[in-house]
Amino acid sequence: MGSGWRPPSLALGAGAIIIILAVAGVLLVLAAWRLPPFDSAIETTENAFVRGQTTVISPQVSGYVTQVLVQDYDTVVAGQPLVRIDDRIYRQRVAQAQAALAGQNATLANSAQSARSRAAGLGAQEAAVANAQAQLLRAQADMRRVEDLVTDGSVSLRERDQTRAALRQAEAGVAQAKAAAEIARQDVRSVTVGRGGLEAAVAGGDAALRLAGIDLANTVIRAPERGRLSDVGVRVGQYVTAGTQLMFLVPPRIWIIANYKEAQTARMRPGQPVTFTVDALANARLRGHVERLSPAAGSEFAVLKPDNATGNFTKVAQRIAVRISVDPGQPLAARLSPGMSVQPRVDTRDAGDR
Repeated sequence: MGSGWRPPSLALGAGAIIIILAVAGVLLVLAAWRLPPFDSAIETTENAFVRGQTTVISPQVSGYVTQVLVQDYDTVVAGQPLVRIDDRIYRQRVAQAQAALAGQNATLANSAQSARSRAAGLGAQEAAVANAQAQLLRAQADMRRVEDLVTDGSVSLRERDQTRAALRQAEAGVAQAKAAAEIARQDVRSVTVGRGGLEAAVAGGDAALRLAGIDLANTVIRAPERGRLSDVGVRVGQYVTAGTQLMFLVPPRIWIIANYKEAQTARMRPGQPVTFTVDALANARLRGHVERLSPAAGSEFAVLKPDNATGNFTKVAQRIAVRISVDPGQPLAARLSPGMSVQPRVDTRDAGDR
């Protein structure tokens, strides 16, 4: 046999190491691309935080702060006073509104008295009309008798003319009495019409009084609900205006917003169980459930939306926000606060049953 070059033979251990490394590399690729057998039903993300309905405490009125009744991080209940604002001006406005309302009520009462007086005057004028009509009837009867007596010469023409003049006078008296009654009737109507305006003025005065009372009540800033306070930034003697940020109130109800890649949400459904670890609690594990999924990707809610119309398009996985509720009955859940980082794990194995 000829002697030629031969590759050096590998030791058995080195070959095994190469095979192991090759298999490990394939497994890593499969795991990175979530291909079988690494197609897990557990979806996880680190882009998740505790959320809550944090409320900004601000005044509705302006003035100097006279009292700060709470301290940083205090726990408060609904309706508890937090800050007092100087209320002297607002008390005077209430007194002013009360005086104005009293004047308007007096004017309305005077209008009612005027209405009664006008009604009495109208009654007197209607009685005068009745009296004038009675006088007219008598004058008409006298005229008929005189006409009969004139024909046989018992009454002179002069007496007949005097009777006719009395009849005309009675007729004029009836017309005059009716005109006076109509004037009295219109006076009653004018008082009635004016009463509506006075009643509206009283209602306006009452509304102004209530508004002044609301402003006075708002000089005491109260907690809208139960929760814990943030840093209290207001100080005694500080002048604040409506809308000035004084502090924050964090209610006890919290939840988790987890931003998953869109491909991870394919099998997510409300009600699926979730476990999550909390960085601030030494990675303690708590339980929850998927409550609902966002109706759109986070980019749709951005103020400046991305524009990919230039032709140089690079596909970027979008994020879908998933709201996760925290299961009750967990002692550590009371230590969760908005803003904490968590790492949720959503179990999607029951997706096909929903």
